[in-house]
Amino acid sequence: MSSDASTYLAAPVRWIDTPDARLPVRRFGQGPDLLLVHGFPLSGFTWRKVLPALSARFTCHVLDLPGLGESQWSEHADFSFPGQGRTLVAVVEALGLTQFHVMAQDTGGTFARYLALQMPRRISRLVLINTEMPGHRPPWIPLYQGLLRAPPTLSALRLLLASRTFRRSSMGFGGCFRDLSHIEGEFHQHVVEPLLRDPARMEGLRRYLLGAHWQPVDALANEHARLTMPVLLLWGADDPTFPLDLARDMARQFPDARVVEVPGARLLVHEEKPEQVARAAIGFLDPP
Repeated sequence: MSSDASTYLAAPVRWIDTPDARLPVRRFGQGPDLLLVHGFPLSGFTWRKVLPALSARFTCHVLDLPGLGESQWSEHADFSFPGQGRTLVAVVEALGLTQFHVMAQDTGGTFARYLALQMPRRISRLVLINTEMPGHRPPWIPLYQGLLRAPPTLSALRLLLASRTFRRSSMGFGGCFRDLSHIEGEFHQHVVEPLLRDPARMEGLRRYLLGAHWQPVDALANEHARLTMPVLLLWGADDPTFPLDLARDMARQFPDARVVEVPGARLLVHEEKPEQVARAAIGFLDPP
């Protein structure tokens, strides 16, 4: 296990109760507050490689979202994009964050935008990494949503995830990395294996994914104009899930947004190119 993974897993966990979930939050570093919001089907563990650099400048608050990681959720949990945004509001209030930055990836980037719409004056700067875009549907996700409406299909998905060939395919994690070796090792140990071992985690994954209705994403085409804080779109340039050209188009919807691309990376750019991601994020969040 790498030192980054060991440091992350050894950090004390604070449990925060929201109206319909109980969420683990880890804290690293010191300085201005920075909330890190992961995507699907990940957990706060996914930030481990960028945390050493970020925590040297910021107090980093890293949570597991409802349905994923070590989170505990109720039958009444709202897994919609706006609902997850409201959950983030509850987390922010529990942490006592009055002025803070947000860095979020994939579905977490959409939740973070709904958080920012509710707390526009408290978020100083917003970093969005390879996330949903109005009018765009990521490959395979609508198909999986259709299949997973029947809970018995979870068993089939578990069998697929157990296959190395499937995991490395475009239907698995092949679209997440340029270098497919990143799918093995600690990513497999801490992202895939918990899903294979724990039926409750698979059910959380199913509910999380089914909460991804697309109307709230499309509505952001107009709502982005309300997000007046500086926004950085930090993008893996070779991402087939959220193409860079469409990200450039989306940047025009914000009053103050810029795009920084990271060559040689796909959806999980922060896993594949952590040094470049941390450097670009720090340069934006803490400009000279």
